[in-house]
Amino acid sequence: MWRAYRDMRQANWKNSDKYFHARGNYDAAKRGPGGRWAAKVISDAREAVQGFGNSGRGRADSAADQAANRWGRNGGDPNRYRPKGLPKKY
Repeated sequence: MWRAYRDMRQANWKNSDKYFHARGNYDAAKRGPGGRWAAKVISDAREAVQGFGNSGRGRADSAADQAANRWGRNGGDPNRYRPKGLPKKY
């Protein structure tokens, strides 16, 4: 998950958030049941903490993040959320 977060920050690409959510969860889940569990705990905690702040993102965006998290965690291809033009290195 750290690699996906680091890549997201480095890419700084518009509309790529959901892709990196899905990719981080996908990568973690590929490590086995412990990775899948950790991905769920981290993703749920991240969204809960952001809900307490004034990020301006709203519930709909948080729900979309969680949908991308579940998609990746359940083995879905993260490229479903890949934005057009995102460099191939990501």
